[in-house]
Parts: sequence; C-alpha cells; structure tokens
Amino acid sequence: MTLLHRLYPELAAPYPCLPLASLPTPVTETEAFAGNGARVFIKHDEATSPLYGGNKARKLGWLLGAAAARGARAVITFGGAGSNHALATAVHAAALGMRCTSILGPQHNAHAVRRNLLRALEAGARLRPCAWRDTSREAVRCFWEDTARDGLMPTVIPPGGSSPVGALGFVEAAFELREQVRAGLLPEPDALYVPSGTMGTCVGLALGLAAAGLKTRVEAVRVTTAPYTSLEHAAALFARTLRLLREACPAFPECALDGDRFRIRDEFFGAEYALYTPESAEMVRFAREGMGISLEGTYTGKALAALHADAAAGRLRGQTALFWNTYNGAPSGPEPPAGEYRRLPALLQAYFEQPVQPLDRG
Repeated sequence: MTLLHRLYPELAAPYPCLPLASLPTPVTETEAFAGNGARVFIKHDEATSPLYGGNKARKLGWLLGAAAARGARAVITFGGAGSNHALATAVHAAALGMRCTSILGPQHNAHAVRRNLLRALEAGARLRPCAWRDTSREAVRCFWEDTARDGLMPTVIPPGGSSPVGALGFVEAAFELREQVRAGLLPEPDALYVPSGTMGTCVGLALGLAAAGLKTRVEAVRVTTAPYTSLEHAAALFARTLRLLREACPAFPECALDGDRFRIRDEFFGAEYALYTPESAEMVRFAREGMGISLEGTYTGKALAALHADAAAGRLRGQTALFWNTYNGAPSGPEPPAGEYRRLPALLQAYFEQPVQPLDRG
C-alpha cells in the first residue's frame, strides 16, 4: 500500500497504484555549497527504480496502475525524440506485459537522445516520429491500430505523465518528504528546486506540500515553452488534481496554489527546449565532480543552475535548500552493437548520423 493510500484509504479503490518505485528515496546533504552559507540536500529520485528511475516512476505507478485496472494491453504516450518520459513508459509498460507506442517529435540532438532511443528500441517500444504539428493525427492512427488489434482501446498517457492521476505520485512525494523531516533526516526546506517541463512533478509537489502543512517554497525551473510551463497551466493542473483528491476523499485538506510558495523561474531556460545552456552544461560537470550525481543539460542541469545562482548570490544564506534530482540513475546496460540504430525509423536514425549540439560534445 502506498503512503498516500495509508493516509487517505478512500483513494485506494478509485486510484490504484503499482509499486514501480522503491520508496522512500534517500535524502543526503551535500557540502558543495558550504561556502555560500546554505545547507543543501539532495532528494535522490534517480534511485526510484532499478529498471528506469527518475521522477517518472512515481507518476507511472499511478498511470499504469489505472491502465492495468481496466485491463489495457497497450499504452500510447508522447515526447521529444529523446524523451525520458517516453523511455520510462516503454520500460515499465514492457515489464508489465503492455505494449507501448511513443509518438516522438523532433528536438536538438544530444548523447542522451541516442541512448534513450536505443533503450526504447530494446524495450520493444513502437516508435513513431513525426512533426510536432502532426502529433494528434499520428496519435489517432495509433489509437485505432491498437484498438483493432486488441479489441480494447489503449490507454493514452499525456506528455510527461502530467495529468491529475500522474500528479498523485508527487502529491505523495511531498508527504514522503514530511516523514523524512519528522524523522530528522533533514530540516524542513525553505526552498525546493525542481525542473518544470509538463509541470506534473512541480505542481504535485506544491499541492502535496500545502496539504502536508510544509512551508517549503517550490522553485519550478522552466525547461519548456508555454503552454507546457506557465502559471495558467500550473493553476489548472493544481485545481484538477485537488478536485480529484477531494471528490474521492473529502477529508483531504482544501488548499490553494500560493504564489509565495510556488515560483516559475524563467531565467535558466535558454533559447529552446532541449538546447543546453552554458550554465546547464557546467552544472552537469559540477554535479558529477562536486555532488556525486549524474545530471543532463535539458532538465536537471538547468534546475541546479538556479540553485547554484541563488546560493552564489547569497539568497539562500541561513536557509535549507533541497535539490530534487529527477534524472534516471539506473544503469543503462551494455553498449548495443554498432549499427543497431539502423533498426530505428529513418527519421530517428538521423540523430546518430548528425552531430550532437556543441555544449554536449565534451
């Protein structure tokens, strides 16, 4: 039984959750920021699953739990060509005996894109690359193909797993953090730094923190363009998730998205989605050498850049900050055979035949 089900048993029947994530994930203090007068802790969500970790395992427990409850044999999801979410969905769906179709739009090239595509291929995912404008048309085509094959409609999982059901994974994560604070593993954080892509993670945390009675401020570091990250989207997802919770369990606390405790940080985004910035590339190195964790330049490197800048400017002096590491830390396995990428659709083979972006070449 999940922590959220233990706290609010009425949620268990309408919202089942599969134990895809090994919880709670550890929290440790890092000395990398000691000279800035702040205490900084790391929430190690890279360790959520030995299959594929990071923040997606928390969401997928609820999303694939709903799919399994209705007997679904297939799921369809979306992302950029190197989407961590699409890969996580493919890996975890395959482990449950479900087929996964990933509809993938173009993005800037990186070594992580290549790794994710090859691992998705290994997991048996059906990869459907298309222009972003054609995503809906391709989704409809795949939906009816799966329906005809199975005699049952597939489950559609939104980009990033960011729906009210997916967000439950991070509502629960906030209560998990409260338990770790109460156990003395860390002080109650003043600020929590996390990437904001499709917002299910940061909004789920904001809702859960408010419901759990924690005063922690969420610094949601934007890594996508609007409408994926925006205050309007955050408010709508917060309201829909809260409504889901309170309709199933009236005892769940009424709460609001507090502008003093939830901030979207725009200044570390850069020019485009999946385009590394000098700061995010530097934070990948800094995290590896100074913090002992692996990050990447699209999401987690930008979130750490915000924390680093705030600490360097003295804005965290005398405070406790928490960096929530959302990047997968599970080993990727042996290198695939040379030329394995040629099994990919032609549009995806280009990521192996064209150079990666300049800031990812080191």
